[in-house]
Amino acid sequence: MTKINIEKKIQSDNETIADRNRGVFNDANVFVLNIISSPGSGKTTLLEGTLDRLADDFNILVIEGDVTTERDMDRVRAHGAGGVQINTGGGCHLSANMVAEVLPDLDLASADLVFIENVGNLICPATYDLGEDVRMVLLSTTEGDDKPMKYPAIFHESQMAVVNKIDLLPHLPYDIERAEKEVRVLNPACEIMRVSALKGDGMDAWCDWIRGKLAEKRAG
Repeated sequence: MTKINIEKKIQSDNETIADRNRGVFNDANVFVLNIISSPGSGKTTLLEGTLDRLADDFNILVIEGDVTTERDMDRVRAHGAGGVQINTGGGCHLSANMVAEVLPDLDLASADLVFIENVGNLICPATYDLGEDVRMVLLSTTEGDDKPMKYPAIFHESQMAVVNKIDLLPHLPYDIERAEKEVRVLNPACEIMRVSALKGDGMDAWCDWIRGKLAEKRAG
């Protein structure tokens, strides 16, 4: 019983801070995307391709979450993004408080888009609201088509699912229709897109979706 009470308090505290973060983001009129995936699915490569297509038109900030190193932050900076690194020192996800602590270091007043690259994990980040507008789960064809049913919480909580590395489909026993069907079983409202962040397939449509979400937010 004590464990349950502690967990409830942690979630309640996180939700309170996430609501504050959301207020800060809304006041700045920026669109915020929280990207979650298992390690190696291609989050940073997706961000690099996204920045290459959008950085000339929008001011983009990235909050990078990792256990250690600034390697991913260095990569996105090289593609035109500003932002900050959060190293969890062993923690398996970002929390709303971690994000709140770095907000003063971000020039949100001049930003259009904020991408949060969460720590590589499909379990721990699933129920931690950070104050984002959209929670996105990234799948990849190299990790098996059974991920949705094995890790249902993140798919239930996400508004967008992106299947990456579709250029490898001819070489892998990955049933993309099965994976997408299981996402829709868990969350019928979840949007689904297919991309190859490395080769560029689907990336223009992905960036158009982001442009549309920013326009929707700014239109109220």
